[in-house]
Amino acid sequence: MTLLADILTYNQTFVANKEYEAYKATKVPAKKAVLVTCMDTRLQDLSTKALGFNNGDLKVVKNAGAMITHPYGSTMRSILVGIYALGAEEIIIMGHKDCGMGSLNVDEVMTSMQERGIKPEIFEWLQYSGIEVTDFLKGFDDVYENVQKSIEMIYNHPLFDNNVPVHGLVIDPHTGELELIHDGYKTLS
Repeated sequence: MTLLADILTYNQTFVANKEYEAYKATKVPAKKAVLVTCMDTRLQDLSTKALGFNNGDLKVVKNAGAMITHPYGSTMRSILVGIYALGAEEIIIMGHKDCGMGSLNVDEVMTSMQERGIKPEIFEWLQYSGIEVTDFLKGFDDVYENVQKSIEMIYNHPLFDNNVPVHGLVIDPHTGELELIHDGYKTLS
């Protein structure tokens, strides 16, 4: 059986047994916060449970490395929508130790792309179009600096309400232990 078939079979039982009732929530986050974190599988539940959040408490935005790489990209748009359309009053940027984006070998990724059929000419065409694939795929050297850089990008965004605190955390994906990188309340005072 394929993964998709497993998903659809499971879902039929999930709906028939009304298991969804345990996850009912509103569109507005109960704790009025947006969490930006990594898509790492170890953080699927840990990223919220280690912070004391339950389903419906906050908006969760996940991407590779919990990185805000562009001020007008989808992550920043999600933060702004969270504030202005969904009532979020705080932002949490949470990176993690042992992150794959901290040790990502872009050359290996590009080689893997080629092995799966992406022609080298595509990289050249993209570069000619102004997109440097190595920069696009690049991770970071230091998770703490990455969190701080994302916080600064948020605070410097022309559409951001600077009365919203932005907190920075780093989580250990093995234990859930948090390190405070930036206390957004101190920035407001």
